[in-house]
Amino acid sequence: MSSVSPAPVTSRAPAPIVTSSNSRPPRARHPWASPLVPVSSHARWVLGLSFFVAFVAVWAIATFGGFVPRTFLADPLTMAHEGWLLFTQYGFIGDIGMTVWRVVGGFVLAAVLAVPLGIFMGAYKAAEAFFEPFVSFCRYLPASAFIPLLILWAGIGETQKLLVIFIGSFFQIVLMVAVTVGGARKDLVEAAYTLGATPRGIVRRVLIPGAAPDIAETLRLVLGWAWTYVIVAELIGSSSGIGHMITDSQALLNTGQIIFGIIVIGCIGLVSDLVFKLANQRLFPWSSIK
Repeated sequence: MSSVSPAPVTSRAPAPIVTSSNSRPPRARHPWASPLVPVSSHARWVLGLSFFVAFVAVWAIATFGGFVPRTFLADPLTMAHEGWLLFTQYGFIGDIGMTVWRVVGGFVLAAVLAVPLGIFMGAYKAAEAFFEPFVSFCRYLPASAFIPLLILWAGIGETQKLLVIFIGSFFQIVLMVAVTVGGARKDLVEAAYTLGATPRGIVRRVLIPGAAPDIAETLRLVLGWAWTYVIVAELIGSSSGIGHMITDSQALLNTGQIIFGIIVIGCIGLVSDLVFKLANQRLFPWSSIK
């Protein structure tokens, strides 16, 4: 028998990796240039204040440089002087108090009624089918369109202004809360049923606690909208408030007071927003855990 010897196995050396002489290591990116990378609280404050500084600088250049007539846009120093006069001679602190009271009153009234209805709609689909078309219809109606009717029904007193804020806030809160509650995790609901929970217990112990942080965030957002409604309400038939002051200043072409009133509204809104956010973090610390 003739034996066939196997062919010798030759091993090939791996092909050399050709590297281009122009290739460079990847450039390290700054954390601020990367998507979704958080910044420190100190950097957040610095960046936020930097924008305000830049804004005031552009405003000062436009007015002091004569690019914009001061009749149409007061310079920062004139605005500050007019603000000082408002506080020392015209009792502006009383106007601020009236506006804050109207915002808080109308918003709290809307929240007390809207949050339970939103939870009810989100938890029970039959209730959602019954209420949602009407709520969605009213949500698109501007609150300012109701002012003539509200003046006829409630006069030009405080009730009319509270109702404007109530109408502007109520339907927004209802729909947003209903969407939040209706988006609860199904596995948590099924687990609660497995452990013997009743339908009412599902609402009280699963849906409401799970949606509470988002409901609080909804209220924080709608509170900002309530400030726009109160100014609209005070522009018509009002004898006090920041909106009333702005209307009087417009008649006198005093843009310094107008701008100061707008800035005061922004500052109060910013402070209330920060307080709301801190309160939400204290009440629902687990909501910030990602």
